[in-house]
Amino acid sequence: MSQDGVRSFFRSRWLGQVPIDRLFWRDMLMVGTGISISSSAAALILLGLKMPLGLVLAVHFAPVPYNIFLTIAVWRTAETSGAKALLMMLGSALWLIATVVV
Repeated sequence: MSQDGVRSFFRSRWLGQVPIDRLFWRDMLMVGTGISISSSAAALILLGLKMPLGLVLAVHFAPVPYNIFLTIAVWRTAETSGAKALLMMLGSALWLIATVVV
């Protein structure tokens, strides 16, 4: 993906130009969760290889800024959406807590 493509990806989500269903279900729950699980698995492998704890923690928590971005994007988009969006706001907050803690 080109730099303009990446910039467009983040801008469209930040400005609420992506449908809330796609943002919540695909971007956050499917892709965001996949990234979080992958980084946690990589961190466990590094821990098993007895790598420095700082490196293990850095790998484990690397997706947190992206996860925060997705949660805020859901909230910003939900402000202009209907009642279903309120449940998505709650779900995104719980999802963020789960991805950071686990």
